[in-house]
Amino acid sequence: MVTKPLATKAANQRYERFFAGSGVPVRRSTRKGTVVSTSDKATNKVQETKGKAKETAGKTVGNERLEAEGVADQTKANVKQAGQKVKDAGKSLKP
Repeated sequence: MVTKPLATKAANQRYERFFAGSGVPVRRSTRKGTVVSTSDKATNKVQETKGKAKETAGKTVGNERLEAEGVADQTKANVKQAGQKVKDAGKSLKP
């Protein structure tokens, strides 16, 4: 039978007690076990919106390069969003 070391929890507690009130920022893991951050989702949504704007501007002006850049930005954002959804789904399955 393999037992997990309790060193991480105890070490974190000692670390926090040692530096409490000293003005030194305490390290804490904020990403562990959390779903994809809202700021990441917002960033991708902004990128998708920029892509739509570029595509529309390219069509309006007749600039094929700008239109292609807009489509590429949208695709890039959509791929990132799909990856985040898979990541969220995988994390929700973990006990």
